[in-house]
Amino acid sequence: MNDRTMRIVGGISFIVGALAFVSVFTFLASNFDYPDILDGAAADVLPRLHGGGSAMRSVWAIYAFLPLFLIPGAVGASFSCPSSRARMTLATIFCSIAAFAMCLGLMRWPTIHWALADAYLLAGDQTRLGLEAIFNGLNLYLGNYIGEFFGESTLALFFLLTGLSMLDESRFPRWLGLCGIGFAVMFLVGAFRNVTNVVQIVADINNGLLPLWMIVLGAALIRYSKAPD
Repeated sequence: MNDRTMRIVGGISFIVGALAFVSVFTFLASNFDYPDILDGAAADVLPRLHGGGSAMRSVWAIYAFLPLFLIPGAVGASFSCPSSRARMTLATIFCSIAAFAMCLGLMRWPTIHWALADAYLLAGDQTRLGLEAIFNGLNLYLGNYIGEFFGESTLALFFLLTGLSMLDESRFPRWLGLCGIGFAVMFLVGAFRNVTNVVQIVADINNGLLPLWMIVLGAALIRYSKAPD
């Protein structure tokens, strides 16, 4: 593939990933009280997860792989910023780490949590205490720390480095790079919601801004793909 093709593929990946994220998020919000249910107790969450049947499990399985759209998007962004090759190489690494971390965090739902949900329905009171401890531990480690805090922090660094690199490219309007930097800062702040509730409102706003910015960034990569380096 030539440079222009990589830019277009990257832009499409961002847009498709964003639209898929919105679709899955909407389904889970309507049928699983997502994302509020992430703070729920095992006694409430596991029966509801199991009650969703194969459809619920399939949606979670799809959701777990959606962060992978970020990787070709990052490669396309890198090809769009040839003046900042070293910076964008680092940005692509951060994005790849973020995608893997987010996938790992989400994969607990159609796998380990699904197995816990099956076991929970048949378990006695004492056994359920153990299952609840496992459920809470997995949420804390894979969900809060790996998927959310680590994944979102590294993704914010990708957006930050990409925004800075766009300022060095004549192909992009200056406002695009500045918006990228501004969103990156907001996204990084929102990642600290697991440390303090003070930034929870920022995290809630980011749920809507993330797919919006991915669409804007993807459209920019496609729109300005013909511009000379």
